[in-house]
Amino acid sequence: MTDLNIITLVSVGAHPTSGRARRAEQDSRAVELGLRLAGDKLQVLHAGDPQEEALRAYLGMGLAEMAVLEQPKQADALPVLTRYLQEAGAQLVLTGSQAETGEGSGLLPFLLAERLGWPLVVGLAEVEKVENGVAQVLQALPRGQRRRLRVRLPFLACVDNAAPTARQSAFGPARRGQLRAEDVTIIEDNLLAEAQLQPARPRPKRLKVIKAKTGAERMKAATAKASGGGGKVLKDVSPQEGAEAIFKLLIEEGVLR
Repeated sequence: MTDLNIITLVSVGAHPTSGRARRAEQDSRAVELGLRLAGDKLQVLHAGDPQEEALRAYLGMGLAEMAVLEQPKQADALPVLTRYLQEAGAQLVLTGSQAETGEGSGLLPFLLAERLGWPLVVGLAEVEKVENGVAQVLQALPRGQRRRLRVRLPFLACVDNAAPTARQSAFGPARRGQLRAEDVTIIEDNLLAEAQLQPARPRPKRLKVIKAKTGAERMKAATAKASGGGGKVLKDVSPQEGAEAIFKLLIEEGVLR
């Protein structure tokens, strides 16, 4: 696979507790997978500020250089990335599933694949082999399951957390590596300029739905759950007490915070 032209797209991540800038977790896994496939021939690409120190953590994984399409945070990265990948003749592009900073919408791989006219593989765990212009890959599914797919080159893939863990970043190579800035046409992101950003919050947890075909089965399931160790049957209570019990249950289930 070392003959493949593989490019990995990376972004600036953020530590989940401190918020400190770092390499993004999924992007670093994409770099790790790219290094295993292409070795020293792997190209790593970032659209943003070439002076960002957090990018050197990727260089510390053993990269000699990284190409940086220099543009401000308010610029639209989609057109410049599309043009670069087309001119570079990329055969496989690896990305993370979602950025840890900025918009973090997770739409970039989908929009990029649409512009390039390439197939998109989500949840990539491993690239097993490439023969005659067709790649055989493993896609991560819920509960540890895997699905084997055959995809024709070129294609774009979002790396999943099931992919190999990224190697540690070494300080020496991180300082010796070069961040090669490239001038690009800056295109303002009008949608981002008008949008109002707010910190992402975990989605409310849904209550378990009891699946049953008949009323008798639903009653049996509800009774069995209520008679468990954590259940409680309320009889002849006031509306205030009933409301308080429901409110307490919603908090325990994580629906309300």
